[in-house]
Amino acid sequence: MATAAMQRAQENSNGSSSGFSADRDTLFLVGGVALMVFGAGLVLANPVVRKFISQMGAGGLAAGALPDLERYLKLKNM
Repeated sequence: MATAAMQRAQENSNGSSSGFSADRDTLFLVGGVALMVFGAGLVLANPVVRKFISQMGAGGLAAGALPDLERYLKLKNM
C-alpha cells in the first residue's frame, strides 16, 4: 500500500496527472462549504442572534446588508 502511494506521488512529480490534484481540490471545496455551514449554524444557534433575526425578518436583514455588499463590491473592483 505504501508503494502505491509513493508511485502516485512520483507520477505527480513527473508531471503526469492521475486525478489526485482534482480530488484534492474537490476535497478542499467540500471542506470549505462544510466549514461555512458549520459556522453559520454556530452563529444561528445563539439566542440573541435568533431573536434579532426574528425581529428584523429575512427581508429586512437582506435590505440592511445590501448597502454594505454594494460598497464591498465597489472596493473589490478598485
